[in-house]
Amino acid sequence: MVKGLYTAHTGMVNEMKRLDILSNNLANANTTAYKKEGTTSRTFADEMAVRLKDTSVFGGGARIGEITYGVHLGQVYTDYSTGSFRVTDNATDFALDGSGFFAVAFTDKEGNTSVKYTRDGSFTVNTEGYLVTKDGDYVLNATGAMNGDPAEENFIRVDPNATIKVNELGYIIQNDQIVGTLGVVDFDNYDYLEKYGENLYNLLDGGNAIATDAKVEQGVLESSNVNVINEMVNMITIQRAYEAGQKVITSIDGTLDKAANSIGRVS
Repeated sequence: MVKGLYTAHTGMVNEMKRLDILSNNLANANTTAYKKEGTTSRTFADEMAVRLKDTSVFGGGARIGEITYGVHLGQVYTDYSTGSFRVTDNATDFALDGSGFFAVAFTDKEGNTSVKYTRDGSFTVNTEGYLVTKDGDYVLNATGAMNGDPAEENFIRVDPNATIKVNELGYIIQNDQIVGTLGVVDFDNYDYLEKYGENLYNLLDGGNAIATDAKVEQGVLESSNVNVINEMVNMITIQRAYEAGQKVITSIDGTLDKAANSIGRVS
């Protein structure tokens, strides 16, 4: 075994995975309220190197030191920092100033309905007066959000012909009357949140919804927290690291070629 080949190989594979995450961030740079992902790296567990066919030590060869086979992806994490706000002046566009998520009743292709969470507040009012997401999923009120209940009685219904005003607490006001409350919750541990797709998050077993002090801003949307310039710089860094791994493999391949075809050749 040539250790350098394994070290270079694992490093290149790690850079490829990092590039996949970075490319996804760039692809969603203009996605409303998208939260970028990052990666960590860690080495493989150390192994004790021993002398081959060593009979000087009973039960095995003498240990000559620890080696590691390289690096691999540690974990993929999500950066939940708030993105900048973009003014739309649309009465059904909302953003959260602080930690928290809107709760929606999501229905999958099999017809199963469950509660999902999102920072994307680009809502609209359908023909029946219900407040829905751009994909048609119903936005939940405060009771449905806190209890995780996607029942119909927890949908938000307004008068589509009346002006909608929403204050910082999420109270929906029409004709000087409170007609509902946006369901906004936070979580005690974001490790129990996973990205579901379609800009939604799923709460895993063990996660708990808690009250939030986030302020609701009407007529604005939260932008992605992806910094395109930083991501492009990171892309160059990844490319350089990948190329370094390629050069290591090429160099070792040349050395092995000489060892096998020149030094080890029998004349």
